[in-house]
Amino acid sequence: MQTHPAIQAAMERDFGAIADLVRLHAQHTPDHAALADAHHTLSYGALDALMDRIAASLQQGGLKPGDAIAVCAASSVNYAAVFLGALRAGVAVAPLAPGSAPASLARMIEDADARILFTDAAAAEVVGPAKEGGIPRVALDGSTAGQSLESWLAPAGARPTAVETQPSWPFNIIYSSGTTGEPKGIVQGHGMRWAHVQRGAKYEYGPDTVTLLSTPLYSNTTLVVFFPTIAFGGCVVLMPKFDALGYLQLAEQRRVTHTMLVPVQYQRLMAHPRFDAHDLSSFRFKFSTSAPFNAALKADVLKRWPGGLIEFYGMTEGGGTCILEAHLNPDKLHTVGRPAEGSDIRLIDEDGHEIPRGNTELAGEVVGHSAGMMTGYHRQPAKTREAEWFDATGRRFIRTGDVGRFDADGFLTLFDRKKDMIISGGFNIYPSDLETVVRGHAAVADVAVVGVPSEQWGETPVAFVVRREGNDTTEAALLQWTNEQLGKTQRLARLHFIDELPRSAIGKVLKRELRDLVGR
Repeated sequence: MQTHPAIQAAMERDFGAIADLVRLHAQHTPDHAALADAHHTLSYGALDALMDRIAASLQQGGLKPGDAIAVCAASSVNYAAVFLGALRAGVAVAPLAPGSAPASLARMIEDADARILFTDAAAAEVVGPAKEGGIPRVALDGSTAGQSLESWLAPAGARPTAVETQPSWPFNIIYSSGTTGEPKGIVQGHGMRWAHVQRGAKYEYGPDTVTLLSTPLYSNTTLVVFFPTIAFGGCVVLMPKFDALGYLQLAEQRRVTHTMLVPVQYQRLMAHPRFDAHDLSSFRFKFSTSAPFNAALKADVLKRWPGGLIEFYGMTEGGGTCILEAHLNPDKLHTVGRPAEGSDIRLIDEDGHEIPRGNTELAGEVVGHSAGMMTGYHRQPAKTREAEWFDATGRRFIRTGDVGRFDADGFLTLFDRKKDMIISGGFNIYPSDLETVVRGHAAVADVAVVGVPSEQWGETPVAFVVRREGNDTTEAALLQWTNEQLGKTQRLARLHFIDELPRSAIGKVLKRELRDLVGR
């Protein structure tokens, strides 16, 4: 199935609205599937009509371009339709993680100045009961979590007042923290999302694309693949909760061509005893981002899973992207690739001075500039300033907090988060270096190293290890083996076995929780 010329012409413009592309698909291929979950499938014609009803309902409720709604629910066809419908009205979306603490969710809803909360039964239990005078709630799942979506919607056939979307308008507000501290709302504009969509042509998105997504819709990880699929007229299959066997069965059944997975999901899939029994030959591209992706795991994916493997490195805040086309660069699997076209990625030292380009010896904090950068942290100008760095010409960059180094070919190798680097006895220790060594032992299924306070050294490294099933290696034996492989200044002070590493919903190891375990 070829992309219609009118849609191709729209995609080539400097800027456009993703909601307008849905309209074009509805006009040219109204019966083609756009969204699917375990319960519903929605064609482009039906999606376009539903988006109109959603946009009209928001406008009837007094929402104007630049206003915001919040969505806190599991991924579903209705969730995706509400997101897209809000965009048609020029309304920004704040997608919230149901796994956040109730107090954090309340702060996020208030910070976004959300006018309506769309939720479901499970998420509503976390959000808590509606308060008198609080914002309206709409239930996406037919539950009693709020007014039913069907009764809230404008009548069938309703059309919203047309809005002319501007690149600077807020598209969404992604919250970067929901477990501790004050959540930071990252405001991404329509222009930033359009830049992401235009990149999709390189990865063979089109009307015959079938994208399977098992990461949540509140995560930028998911949206990076969701919107290009819709923009190019493909079908997004939503899997609200990941499980390895269910994913493999769905991928084979749906003849999936594209997917986004975080490294821990790749790890679980490749380790599944039924992996090789499934026909995955339909895959064209697999993507990954959000967490460190072990080189050995990448190599296993390349060997056993058809299709290209692409790793994106960047931040939700934007500021540039590095891309590793792993299938084309098998000797660079230890890196996160080279800066993408239009991305200016540099390194700065601890004093904020730029490390000269071409220097392959010095590591520094990664900073980036591109067309796709956040406007700022919502209502937090001081936090926004902390995240910015300006070069000698005044060009604005976003600080990543990651430490890395470029090689002679321009590929970026990451070491660790700057805040996770351990300074022990005056020496800088990168936890990733230690994790690589520990992972080399046959007993180790997973590992994370954190720095903990030490009276003698200031900080000292401690490892948390998930032991492979059936292995009887002891903590003491593994600690001794590891320290024999390490330099004197790197040696682990302690090593603990743990059933499972604490992770966020998109697979990031929650090292703060591991540090808390040491203090107990």
